[in-house]
Amino acid sequence: MEKKELHNKKFIISAAASGIGYAIANEIVQNGGKVFLTDIDQRKINLIKSKKKLVNKIFPTKIDCNNPEEVKNYFNSLKSLKQIDGLINNIGIAGPTQYLNNISINDWKKTIDTNLNTHFYFTKYAIPLLKKNKSASIINLSSTAGLYGFPQRSPYAASKWAILGLTKTLAMELGKFNIRVNALCPGSVEGDRMNRVVRDKASLIKSSQKSVKKDFESMVSLNAFVTKGDIASMVVFLLSKKSKNISGQIISVDGNTERMI
Repeated sequence: MEKKELHNKKFIISAAASGIGYAIANEIVQNGGKVFLTDIDQRKINLIKSKKKLVNKIFPTKIDCNNPEEVKNYFNSLKSLKQIDGLINNIGIAGPTQYLNNISINDWKKTIDTNLNTHFYFTKYAIPLLKKNKSASIINLSSTAGLYGFPQRSPYAASKWAILGLTKTLAMELGKFNIRVNALCPGSVEGDRMNRVVRDKASLIKSSQKSVKKDFESMVSLNAFVTKGDIASMVVFLLSKKSKNISGQIISVDGNTERMI
């Protein structure tokens, strides 16, 4: 029997007990890999642990990704792995939907800390494990907001824009170790987070949620939201040998964004 694309390879994913991260974890497992994921939600961690089909395939751990000491301790606990094949910096929050002058300082800091600084923490401590591999990959989850900006979502757009600069720089720094670094920019993704964004924008501009969602869909050529599965499939490709010469790239999974306003 032919080995699967990611047979016995090991990957770390931040904040991945649900949503896009969990979809990525499952796609990796389907392709033969093993996943070490973190999340702050103990209930979701326990749910994953209760699934027999995921035993010895997904290894979940509860940590606060915003706490650099907890991240450091988490990576110390993984030293027995000796090396890892990839890191997926998935953690992120939508942040407030509001005009900049009305955004609180705490909301701004929380969005930047969660969406950008956590990528720094995870990457900093993952690099020694990645360097021990002959070939490894880092994938940073950004957003089309990081390419075009996003009205009423300035802290989110700023944090996602910064991830692109981080990705380009890391690709330059780590290329000599055969560590590839790429960023994915999803557009509007079906699910709870986008539902909340639609709800908040509808409230802000005093419109219906149905109208706001339709407007979001009309912003892309394919007139539809992308799915978690779309993103997970692209992640697996970028982790595989098929993408061995792809690094420093900003790849959109969005149905072709035509406008953001």
